[in-house]
Amino acid sequence: MIDHDNAYEGLVDEDSHGQWAFGTSFDDPLAGVDTTVPEDVDLAALAAYCLMLGDDSLVSAQRLTEWCTRAPELEEEVALANIGLDLLGQARLLLARAAAADPAVVPHISDTSPIPAEDALAFFRDQDGFRNVRLAELDNGDFARTVVRLLVFATWRLAIFDRLRTSRDPVLAAVAVKGVKELTYHRDYAARWVVTLGYGTPESRARTEAALTQVWPFVDELFAPTAEELTLAASGVAVDPRDVRGEFDAVLQQVLHAAELTAPTGRTVGTVGGRAGRQGLHTEALGLLLAEMQSVARAHPEGVW
Repeated sequence: MIDHDNAYEGLVDEDSHGQWAFGTSFDDPLAGVDTTVPEDVDLAALAAYCLMLGDDSLVSAQRLTEWCTRAPELEEEVALANIGLDLLGQARLLLARAAAADPAVVPHISDTSPIPAEDALAFFRDQDGFRNVRLAELDNGDFARTVVRLLVFATWRLAIFDRLRTSRDPVLAAVAVKGVKELTYHRDYAARWVVTLGYGTPESRARTEAALTQVWPFVDELFAPTAEELTLAASGVAVDPRDVRGEFDAVLQQVLHAAELTAPTGRTVGTVGGRAGRQGLHTEALGLLLAEMQSVARAHPEGVW
């Protein structure tokens, strides 16, 4: 029976919790996939790796949604929102995989909580529990900084996902196959804008140069492997990020050359006691982002809608 008091009845699919969302009828990248983890894979390392990749996309998605109602043009607002939705979809799958690999990573809310594990990971971890690279949490700044940050992030992530398509973990492989198509668009969208702004007016060029100066110190962290990445890379599950540095540099050099810009040199954001974003050490920007993102879930921890 159609509920005539519900404007969305019949327009969208509902999940098992009675919630609805646009896009739920899209192809599921895990449909028909045997999600069994190979017996020789370290489950704790796999969970940690999925948290890293999932947190990267979750935090980046949250940043991009901040452009809603604020973008320079409606077309760019829709583009940034769609990129954010792509990343949010990746985050949901990766956080769910982390929880399945090692349930101990999921924050305990209550024995009767209806919240899915991936939602608990998104909304009920504190700042030092997040494993994203610090690049992802940088504030948006102006449009130039956002597209420069997106170019760096998407170029790096695309190179990682391209190699993850052959991961021995079937879920990582399936997520990567879909993610490569999405990230190719994200990278190309950002590249076109960086070239447009860098090769544009004196004002747009100055803003893009300033954006590069602000973003570039966070690049080296992307290629610093964790112990979990090295362990899983050795068993054919993960990617050693050092292996994609050459591809990353080549793409960025090509884009910056077209924009008549130069990558900054010299300044790099370091670590504290060997800790960076992957080890839970973040900038103050992440705390503010999480306070906004998590506020409703924490105010109503067992709420359903």
